[in-house]
Amino acid sequence: MKKAAALRYDATKEKAPRVFAKGQGKSAENIIKIAELHNLPIKKDEDLIELLSKVELDKEVPEALYRAVAEVFSFIYRVSKKS
Repeated sequence: MKKAAALRYDATKEKAPRVFAKGQGKSAENIIKIAELHNLPIKKDEDLIELLSKVELDKEVPEALYRAVAEVFSFIYRVSKKS
């Protein structure tokens, strides 16, 4: 079953990224469609999504996931620079 999560991060207001949305099946498909509609970068990482799916909505990503999430934000930065 397809899973998806969306992260939000405002460095001026938050100390760590937050899980903004998450879901599986139809919910996951909707998260992906909304990201595509808004031309947001999408990174496929099944291991990370498995971990993020355990984080409560609107909660900061735990420190144990900082490195993995930093890789996602690095990917987003690289993709955004190419656009």
